[in-house]
Amino acid sequence: MKKTLLAVLVTLGPLCAETIVIQNATVMTVGSKGTFKGSVVVKDGKIAEVGEKVMVPAGATVIDAGGQYLIPGIIDCHSHIAGDGGINEGSVSVSSMVNIRDIINPDDIAIYRALAGGVTTANILHGSANAIGGMTLPLKMRWGKSAQEMIFAGATPGIKFALGENPKRSGNPQGGRGTAVPVARYPATRMGVEDVIREAFNDAKGYKAEWDAYDALVARGEHPLAPRVDLKLQALKEVLENKRYVHVHCYRADEILMMIRVADDVGFKVRTFQHVLEGYKVAKEIAAHGAGASTFSDWWAYKIEAIDAIPFNATLMMKKGIVVSLNSDDAELMRHLNTEAGKAMKYGGATETEALAMVTLNPAKQLGIDKTVGSIEVGKDADLVLYDGFPLSDFAKVQKVLIDGTVYFDRDKELVAQAAKEAEKKRLIDKEKASQQRTQPVRRPNQ
Repeated sequence: MKKTLLAVLVTLGPLCAETIVIQNATVMTVGSKGTFKGSVVVKDGKIAEVGEKVMVPAGATVIDAGGQYLIPGIIDCHSHIAGDGGINEGSVSVSSMVNIRDIINPDDIAIYRALAGGVTTANILHGSANAIGGMTLPLKMRWGKSAQEMIFAGATPGIKFALGENPKRSGNPQGGRGTAVPVARYPATRMGVEDVIREAFNDAKGYKAEWDAYDALVARGEHPLAPRVDLKLQALKEVLENKRYVHVHCYRADEILMMIRVADDVGFKVRTFQHVLEGYKVAKEIAAHGAGASTFSDWWAYKIEAIDAIPFNATLMMKKGIVVSLNSDDAELMRHLNTEAGKAMKYGGATETEALAMVTLNPAKQLGIDKTVGSIEVGKDADLVLYDGFPLSDFAKVQKVLIDGTVYFDRDKELVAQAAKEAEKKRLIDKEKASQQRTQPVRRPNQ
C-alpha cells in the first residue's frame, strides 16, 4: 500500500534520542551563563548539562555544531494558528465560555512552518471581536502529535480581551472589515467596551460569592446544593482567583490606561497588553500595574488605531522596566521572529541578549512558563534551535529544532525528503485527475 503524504512526513520525523550532545556551538543561553562556545547535554527531554566542556555520556547521539548557534526555542505570545473553524465568536460581546482547547487542529501546516522557523511554543488566542473573548492556552509545536499532546502541560490558561475598533464594530452594520453578524450588537463605542467588561465582572463577583459561600459550608462538613455552573462566569471567576491570565488586545494609550483602571477597580492584573502600539506613551503606568507588553516590531498604519506606532516601542517599554516580547499574530511572520527580535537592536539599541529574550525568555515569563522554557539552563525542557549563523541575522537558517529533547525539524533530512514528497504530491494529483475523468458525463453529438 502506498503511503500518504502525511505518512511520509511522520515517517521522516520526529527522531528521538534519549541522550543528545550538541557540541562546539556558540550557545546563547539567554540565562545566567550568557553566551559562550561549548556544548549542551540533553537527557530524557531535559537540559542535563551546559558548559564549555562537558563529558559525552556513553551511547549519546553527538551533533557537531561547529560554526553554528544554539538558542532557546522561540516562543510566540500571540498566535492564531491551529484553530479549526475560526477564532472569533462574534455573535456576543462576552464569549468567555468558548475555548480554543476545543478546536485545536494538529494538522494545520502552519504548525510545521512555524517549527521550521524555530518556534517551539505559541500562545493560541481567541480573536478580538469581543470585549471579552474566549479562553486561550499555549501549545508546543509537536508536529505529528495529537491536539491534546500539543498542549503545554501545566501552563496557566488565559483569556482574550479586546479594546477599540474590533469589539465596537463587530456585529455593527456600520462596521467595516471583520463584521461578524449582520445585526447591531452592543457595544458600538469605546465607552461601551469598558462598560461590557465592568458589567461582566460585576456578574462574576456575584457568581464567585455564591461559590465561596458554598465552599465554606462544605469545608464545615455540610452538604448544601451546589450553585449552578455558568461557563461564561466560571472563566472570569478564575481571573479573579488569579488562575487564568488576561491578555488584552489594544492599541491606543487612552484605552490602555482605561483597562488598567478597570483591572485595578475589579481586582485583577492584566498579564499582557497585546499589540500595545502606543505603549511607549504610557510605559510608566504599564510597569506600575505589573503587566507585560507583547508588541510588533514594526507593523503600523494598517488602520487609524495603529497610526502612532513607532519601531522604538519595544525598547522604550523595556527601558521602563516592562517585560516585553515580540509576537507575530500572523502565520507568515511567525516563521522569522528571530529577525523581528534583531530589529530591537537597530531601533533602541537593545543588546543581543535583550533582543533575543524578546522572543524566548520574556514571552515565557508572560505566559508563566519560564521555569521550564525560555532559556538554556540545567533542568529546563530541551526546547532548542540550532542556526547556521548568528540567529538575529536575516541570513541565518534553522538547521534543527528540538522540543523536549526530540528532533522535530532537521533541515538536512527535510531536503532529502523533498523528492519523495514531490513524487507523492504528483501521484495524488494524477489520481484526482483520473478520478474526475472517470466521473465526467459523456457528451453526445447533436442528432
